[in-house]
Amino acid sequence: MKLKKLAGLISLLCMSRAWAIEPFVIKDVRVEGIQRTEAGTVFSYLPVKVGDTLDDQKAAAAIRALYATGFFNDVRLKVEQGVLVVLVRERPSIASIELNGTKDLPKDQIKENMKYAGLAEARIFDKGVLDKAVQELKRQYVARGKYGVSVKTTVTELARNRVGIVFDVVEGEVSKIKQINLIGNHAFEEDELLELMKLSTPDWMSWFSKNDQYSKQKLSADMEAMRSFYMDNGYLEFNIDSTQVSITPDKKDIYITINLTEGEKYTVSRVGVSGNTLVAREDIEKLIQIKAGDTFSRKALTETSKKIGERLGQDGYAFANVNAIPELDKEKHQVGFNFVIDPGQRVYVRRINIAGNDKTRDEVIRREFRQVEGAWFDVEKIKMSKQRVDKLNFFAEVNMETPPVQGTADQVDVNVAVEEKSTGNISVGAGFSNNEGLTLMAGVTQANVFGSGNHISTQVNTSKINQVYSLSYTNPYFTDDGVSRGFDIYKRNTDSSSTAVSEYSARTLGAGIRFGVPIAEDVSISYGLAFEKIDIALSELSSTRLTGYVDDFGASNTSLVGTIGWGRDSRDSAIYTTEGTVQRAFAEIALPVLDMRYYKLNYQHQWFYPVSGDFTLLLNGEIGVAAGYGGEPVPFFKNFYAGGTGSVRGYDSYSLGPRDFNDQVLGGTKRVVGNAELLMPLPGSKEKSVRLSGFIDAGAVYGPGDLPGSAGLRYSTGVAVTWLSPMGPIKFSYAVPLNKQPVDRLQELQFTLGSMF
Repeated sequence: MKLKKLAGLISLLCMSRAWAIEPFVIKDVRVEGIQRTEAGTVFSYLPVKVGDTLDDQKAAAAIRALYATGFFNDVRLKVEQGVLVVLVRERPSIASIELNGTKDLPKDQIKENMKYAGLAEARIFDKGVLDKAVQELKRQYVARGKYGVSVKTTVTELARNRVGIVFDVVEGEVSKIKQINLIGNHAFEEDELLELMKLSTPDWMSWFSKNDQYSKQKLSADMEAMRSFYMDNGYLEFNIDSTQVSITPDKKDIYITINLTEGEKYTVSRVGVSGNTLVAREDIEKLIQIKAGDTFSRKALTETSKKIGERLGQDGYAFANVNAIPELDKEKHQVGFNFVIDPGQRVYVRRINIAGNDKTRDEVIRREFRQVEGAWFDVEKIKMSKQRVDKLNFFAEVNMETPPVQGTADQVDVNVAVEEKSTGNISVGAGFSNNEGLTLMAGVTQANVFGSGNHISTQVNTSKINQVYSLSYTNPYFTDDGVSRGFDIYKRNTDSSSTAVSEYSARTLGAGIRFGVPIAEDVSISYGLAFEKIDIALSELSSTRLTGYVDDFGASNTSLVGTIGWGRDSRDSAIYTTEGTVQRAFAEIALPVLDMRYYKLNYQHQWFYPVSGDFTLLLNGEIGVAAGYGGEPVPFFKNFYAGGTGSVRGYDSYSLGPRDFNDQVLGGTKRVVGNAELLMPLPGSKEKSVRLSGFIDAGAVYGPGDLPGSAGLRYSTGVAVTWLSPMGPIKFSYAVPLNKQPVDRLQELQFTLGSMF
């Protein structure tokens, strides 16, 4: 293209000499040689028109203007009796673009990228644009680790001044990191430092993580991770001198060399605080994470500045500035720090802006806020507000920003951006065991009815064990103070003949009302009242304990059940929990106004602890106790059971606990369950919606002492994967029992899945 332009300019210079004629007045302008371009288009680019006087200078300007359009390969001018004749030869148009050998990239995606570069069917062919398209295509393959890609183009002239372009692509193999060399490390072993890096040589997970494929961005992130490691371990003067990345001539193997200087290890000589602290200096000093005599740590330094800033933020100083000024002693390898505090001006919140809630009403989000408009800015209230909106579980993501209001020095806005997710759920649960095969259940839930925040759910379970038809409705803000009210109507048919439980069938009809009352920021109590009618049918195989109960109290029973509960939820997020606790205590009492006399007490405690990075330890403990009163026993259909998902994985559902002499499970009046689970992201993935875990479960159900000794702690261990997919939550677990007994029924593989609407 450059050669053609140069030839055009040379011809223009030659033409200028040949045009040594007397200027003349243009009587008319005629264009010859155009096929696709309209004559009006040529006229619009010509710097002369009818009536103008044409001379050598204006003629040269006209040729330059038409060349600059990019429409023509050749432009000439001639004069015929006062008529200016413009002779052009158009550039060809692109008739077709064909891609051969592209397997790793979709052809539609390649053509779309070429279109942005200016190369597309029906457009004017430009060799320079074609070269850019080739380079862009190579860049896309290089980004996928295929450094050996080759692209050959063929341009074929077609009829009617058109061309066809063919890209012949040889993708080649993905280039892999063959070796990573570290030069200059003395304090830490090379293997320890390489563990810090995402990039690695091929291993058994490389097919999934792709960490054996070089990326400049990944290398930069790895260098920062290594720098943070050294700086957190006292090496204040650590520096990465250079990095060299080389590739073998066959483009298959990549070698990375990192040259670093560790420097000396520094300790902290002193720590001081100066400036306007506003709060008691003792309170500020308690927040300092680094003290004299400690090994220098940049992480501790940053955390200190953050905590001091947050403390000032609780009093409205949103833009407090905390700087750690170092005092370096290179001879003693010591460093002192003076935290200089400038609180700035106290600010208040002007407005809370909410965006992204297309379905959910503003008031549903605003009523969860503890920071209010017009009040002093409080960073703790902002964090608490975000957690409460998170716990609604209506949104896939909740982000908050506090930008200053332009033109003022003492105002900020709180901008809330939410990403809504489907809150309707059609759930399907499944489990597999050698005894029962595949069992299914289904339910329909809408947790945010018409964007009001109200909750409605129906459940239909038509398995051969349980048939459940239920309808529940909850208004979480029945009053402005946050008192909730809910209603439940249900019908439940139970047939235990295909389970480990002693044979019986029961039909239950019930209806109830319940309330929830917040008594603190993360603490609430609940209470309710429900009426139940239960009809029992036994078979010849039913246990003598069951037949004895029916003989004494009849096959039909009614009860008025009162419930009271207490709960505390301090999790940092309901979407992706990393720390916090959940505690629940619940009591169910059959009031002495109808047939039954019993009570059940349950307590659960969950603890989430961030171990390191993205690893979270979950500890869960549950205990339950039941007893009768007024001379009546606990109805057998109110007994506790354990085994399966939600208690001790690896054992069949409801299969743990006391048994009769026919080896049928009876359930019990005491239940204990414990779980320890280490939650982590999938290796090579930073996607928060997918979590891998390893777990240990334990549990048991106990009954009267005269029952056979099958009641005892059972243990299991295994792995699980949880995915918060767009279709709904999907959970999969595989567990191996650790102390199974000959009477135990096993269910090693379990999963649940759901579908959003």
